[in-house]
Amino acid sequence: QVQLVESGGGLVQPGGSLRLSCAASVSIFRINAVGWYRQAPGKQRELVAQITSGGSTNYADSVKGRFTISRDNDKNTVLLQMNSLKPEDTAVYYCKASRLGYHYWGQGTQVTVSS
Repeated sequence: QVQLVESGGGLVQPGGSLRLSCAASVSIFRINAVGWYRQAPGKQRELVAQITSGGSTNYADSVKGRFTISRDNDKNTVLLQMNSLKPEDTAVYYCKASRLGYHYWGQGTQVTVSS
């Protein structure tokens, strides 16, 4: 079992920044991959960014150059730094951990980009 707790969401103006955190209940070295997903009202959940246990990363085209995923190994935390936010980034952001063929989700954190 892996438990995940997201934090860091909130309301921000267009062009602003937020940093999301995903804290895992186990060492992130024991997790094959951690991804950040988002779901906007009326839309399907989509992958935003992912980082593997080896440190490889990949991003959705819509966030490349604006978002950065990273790990804080000491705190068993995966971070998502979001810069130059746009209204279309508004969504609930979820963290997902994949380990030994199982997938675990956090509860989500709301990000609202609005003036």
